[in-house]
Amino acid sequence: MTITWTNDMTPSTRFWSKAAKKYAASPIKDQKAYEKTLERTIEHLGPQDKVLELGCGTGSTAFLLAGNVSSYLATDFADGMIEIANEKLLAEQERGSASADGLSFAVADVFSEEIEARDGKGYDAVLAYNFLHLVENPEDTLKRVRDLLEPGGLYISKTVCLKKKAWLFTPMIKVMQLFGKAPFVRMLSFQGLEEMIASSGFEIIETGTYPEPYSRFVVARKI
Repeated sequence: MTITWTNDMTPSTRFWSKAAKKYAASPIKDQKAYEKTLERTIEHLGPQDKVLELGCGTGSTAFLLAGNVSSYLATDFADGMIEIANEKLLAEQERGSASADGLSFAVADVFSEEIEARDGKGYDAVLAYNFLHLVENPEDTLKRVRDLLEPGGLYISKTVCLKKKAWLFTPMIKVMQLFGKAPFVRMLSFQGLEEMIASSGFEIIETGTYPEPYSRFVVARKI
């Protein structure tokens, strides 16, 4: 099943939609760190879990994780990303691949009613990899994530934190944004990120840095 949602085309939406084909073709920069992220995520998931992924891109991670849970809705606000993800899904379904079981993709953002669990209950886990630093309203996003979760549900994320290098990256990104070559990026620190998650109604139960030194992995439980 594929759910679709059309949202307004913001500069960031246009950037990511335009970048979708290049993004899909790009190799993972740190395979070891990526595999560690998957390993730690799977450790927290169960076969009966309902999972929502935010900012799924072209779905590569979704295909690797979906087989570990009951249902997996992967979303992205860039329709170009989801178009490629759905092409992959169709190919997997035609091959009869188990990685397609229970998996669906949607063009949606976290505030869309379309992503709320169909059974009226919340999700067991919401995943967001390389996502929170790219949204303009992270506090509101985290509160919405909490609302989408079942009691005790998990928010599992990895976030790029560049605040220590803001003096270098901020001017560079602002120039690139003028020419449509970069999306919105928020400069976060590990401490600031974790404080923001905790203040949104979560208990942080695991952290890690994969890869060093800027990508913070956090598992947080709804309280």
